[in-house]
Amino acid sequence: MYVRGVSGSAGKYRWVVLAAGTFAQASFSASSVALPALGPALRSHYGLTLGETGIVLGGIGIGMLFTLLPWGLVADRVDERWVIATGLTGAAAMLAVASTTHGFATITAVLVAVGALGASVNAASGRAIMAWFPASELGQALGIRQTAIPIGGAIGASLLPVLASAGGTRLAFLFLGGACATGAIVAAVFVRGGAGTEQEIDDLARPLRDPRMWLLGTGTGLYLTAQIGITGFVVLFLHDHRHVSTHAAAALLAAINVLAIGARIGSGRISDRLASRLGPLRAIGITLALFTAGVAAATDAPLALLVPLFLVAGVLSMAWNGLAYAAAAETAGSARTGAALGFQQTLLGVVVAGAPPAIALVAAHSWRLAFVLAAAGPAVGVAILGRLAEPEAATRWLRARTPGTSASLPAAHRTPD
Repeated sequence: MYVRGVSGSAGKYRWVVLAAGTFAQASFSASSVALPALGPALRSHYGLTLGETGIVLGGIGIGMLFTLLPWGLVADRVDERWVIATGLTGAAAMLAVASTTHGFATITAVLVAVGALGASVNAASGRAIMAWFPASELGQALGIRQTAIPIGGAIGASLLPVLASAGGTRLAFLFLGGACATGAIVAAVFVRGGAGTEQEIDDLARPLRDPRMWLLGTGTGLYLTAQIGITGFVVLFLHDHRHVSTHAAAALLAAINVLAIGARIGSGRISDRLASRLGPLRAIGITLALFTAGVAAATDAPLALLVPLFLVAGVLSMAWNGLAYAAAAETAGSARTGAALGFQQTLLGVVVAGAPPAIALVAAHSWRLAFVLAAAGPAVGVAILGRLAEPEAATRWLRARTPGTSASLPAAHRTPD
């Protein structure tokens, strides 16, 4: 059931939904984000080339590409908790299967299935959270929700190399499967939502026909070349090219994810204060392109210079996602949030699926050129976002802001039952 306003037990329960949605996303992000920490172990266990390793690391992203939009459409019709629980349960089962694989083709196919099933949490958890928060808190709420990705990445990057050393890739995959299963249980118990009404779901395909959604998804999607280039390959680069130990390289990846937690919350709060999603998005994109180019220039520089560049570029590469999430939902409107987020995540998924093999292919010849490619993405993305105006919801809020009055737009909220 839907209610208006943020008060009483319903208002307080929004924080429970936010926590549960964040936990569920983090449980899957341990696989989708932290898998590169297993890169050296995967190369050793499966006897992979660098190019094949890039394909394996891109497997989850490839699977997500084909199901993000369908999961978003389902989330607009079915209670979000069951969408999340169903997908994460399937992902957990596939990760258990992954622990038994021995060949390149098999592990790639299984990880594609993991991504296809786990993608349920990306659109559904965001939709559930957005129904409980007003516009004045939306940037911060989605910033917190988006911390799930670096939280899962930090935990995974810290534990996966240790688990692989103790029990091989089998133990690492079983741990990831257990994390997804736990996320499914938490979502089923604590996330509260409900199917949309017929009036709400009468035109769920509209986001696909909206040129603003294409520009937003394409522009922010190009930011992912830097995110994947840094977080997806920092462990392999430092281990193979600079001869840093796997554990030390994974520690840097974990540090990037830990600091990105604060960056995502901070960027969300700033966007709420400015009543702008696109302004902070563009600023982050410009800075990200510059620091990633700095990494490219310093590939053979002393580690004392290179590691801080990796750290700053990595944090920036993960700071913008919540803003893009909020902008997509505000552009589409509340009745089509699931479809909008699914569509936006699909456009991002094209890069998630294609970038790892492409970067690995280039890196096999030149790591410097690979990082140049990574830096080019956000530079082009900023230019594309320059063609967009602020989402209508944000501009209405901005116009309504006067001293001594509330800047909040009301949100449709759900009762805990």
